[in-house]
Amino acid sequence: MPRPKQDRKISNPPLMQGFKPYGIPRRSVSSVSLQYDEYESIRLLDYAGMNQDQAAEQMNVSRPTLTRIYEKARKTIAQALVEGKTIAIDGGNVQFEKQWFRCKRCFKLIGGLENHVRCKGCNTFCKNELTPINKE
Repeated sequence: MPRPKQDRKISNPPLMQGFKPYGIPRRSVSSVSLQYDEYESIRLLDYAGMNQDQAAEQMNVSRPTLTRIYEKARKTIAQALVEGKTIAIDGGNVQFEKQWFRCKRCFKLIGGLENHVRCKGCNTFCKNELTPINKE
């Protein structure tokens, strides 16, 4: 029996929930899934410019595990670009540094209930309008 996957440590979820090809209606294309840990590996290595040892330490995984996560992320993004598919960012074995919510009306990302103020995008304040992003 394989070992259960260890939760990957992620600072915060992405601002967006995914991407779609420009000029093609969403209903006309299929999608691929990019998990939160794969997104985080791309963010740390390519965007933040960390080396693999630093990124692996920050995500609380080994360097070879980070390499596998990163390669899977690159393959998923390449498939979406070449085949014109949408990218949905969600899921995976992840642990965020704090509780995150997304407004159901305007999709704004909110870090913790104590930081929820009246949203300028949708003018809502109701805590029932928030969807938790990470599991508890």
